[in-house]
Amino acid sequence: MLLAIDIGNSQIKFGAFDGAQLFDKFSIPTKRGYRVDELQFHRLKQVSIDIVVVASVVPELIDVVREASQTELNLTPKIIDHSTEFGLRISYDPPEALGIDRLINASAAASKYGTPVVVCSFGTATVIDVVSREREFLGGIIAPGVKTMAAALRENTAQLRVVEIEQPPSLIGNSTEAAILSGIVNGHIAMAEGLLERITGTRTPPSAMSAKRETPSAASGVADGGVRVPKVIATGGFANLIASKIDAVTKIDENLTLDGLRLLAARN
Repeated sequence: MLLAIDIGNSQIKFGAFDGAQLFDKFSIPTKRGYRVDELQFHRLKQVSIDIVVVASVVPELIDVVREASQTELNLTPKIIDHSTEFGLRISYDPPEALGIDRLINASAAASKYGTPVVVCSFGTATVIDVVSREREFLGGIIAPGVKTMAAALRENTAQLRVVEIEQPPSLIGNSTEAAILSGIVNGHIAMAEGLLERITGTRTPPSAMSAKRETPSAASGVADGGVRVPKVIATGGFANLIASKIDAVTKIDENLTLDGLRLLAARN
């Protein structure tokens, strides 16, 4: 059995796989300074784990997770890094600056759903990445995530407070809290929807904004001038809130990163 560990900016996610089946998962908040006994590996002691694979966007946590795996499971984990074979041709400058979670998600989406494919991750940041028909990782778009936007609004204003992120009751908020919530959530939906329209070429943008789509020429087979529209796969903690309202999204795959770790362990 395989244990996949995804160390993200907000959460550390654990997923136990029996073959391709994810049969158990849990998460803990990401924080610096964890001790080995705080990582909750004891929850896996009744499971016969024989492979551990780890990816992290928080480099300082890799050592303690490695130590916990060795201490609690007697296994040295495989660390997914930029030397891993992802099955993609990487067009990014420099390649080492590309977040490892983005590579994992792009590789997983291409393997599971085919190419061309667009991956939208709605988490601490909102990230939209593009893989061409020829399995070339072309790059993407990074914007603040919904919680990051809410925190920034609170930190940079005198009278606005952080709101609990949930479905807004209406588009037009009739209180300050409802107005903030609508701006964050509905604004996020509109942003992602508009970017996806431009990437996939499913709608010609207004001439006042742009007279030329980037995708057919720059993305080399991603949209094929609108003839072959790529699949759009959404993941991340806020995918159900945001992506479920966007028609262009083909599927919400909440376990895309964990599944991607499993697939990479098999590939490598």
